[in-house]
Amino acid sequence: MKIAVLGTGNVGQTIANKLITLGHCVTLGSRTSNHPKALAWLETKAEKGNCAIGTFANAAQNAEIIFNCTKGLTAIEALTLAGADNLKDKIIIDLSNPLDFSPEKANGHPPTLNPGNNDSMGEQIQNTFPESYVVKTLNTMNCEIMVNPAKIEGNHVVFLSGNSADAKAQVVALLQSFGWKEIIDLGDISTSRGVEQLLPLWIRLWQALGTSNFNFAILKGEPEKAK
Repeated sequence: MKIAVLGTGNVGQTIANKLITLGHCVTLGSRTSNHPKALAWLETKAEKGNCAIGTFANAAQNAEIIFNCTKGLTAIEALTLAGADNLKDKIIIDLSNPLDFSPEKANGHPPTLNPGNNDSMGEQIQNTFPESYVVKTLNTMNCEIMVNPAKIEGNHVVFLSGNSADAKAQVVALLQSFGWKEIIDLGDISTSRGVEQLLPLWIRLWQALGTSNFNFAILKGEPEKAK
């Protein structure tokens, strides 16, 4: 499968590397065709036949699926640069979190959510690109766990939000190829609000635990009996 990964940071490169090991053809997209991080990433690839770099638009143009691994506050801008026509009728897997580190907001520590409460980045992307199929997932753990859930022992979960059942089914197949067994479909794209609102808690847990190697597990009891 031809897949575009937008974003050259740790998340983007980790996702791209995993996809390549699974046999997909990956283009790592950035703002410029010769981004230093993208060039350095490409240089590490012994087999370059199934990987490439380019602008956001180059990456999205021929891709069947797009991973958005850009920062939340710049995600709309990055996807706009990718081009609405290049995103039309395609699945956008959104990993971004709308974390605002602005100094005027509690000195950026901890970051606030922007948007938050009655909106989400997943919804904003879907509203901006209505002819695409946005699926929110993988935003509640570090990038190493994203592609290797076995790094954490036990049954822990990844969440899924999106309006299209067909798009979510394709994303579930990708997640399963990453090794995910516990996948919870929360519902339509508005449920992105819940998973994005987990990030302030995630940051506090990271600080309290002294490590980012953790994830959320859901323990389900017996259904309540009707009264």
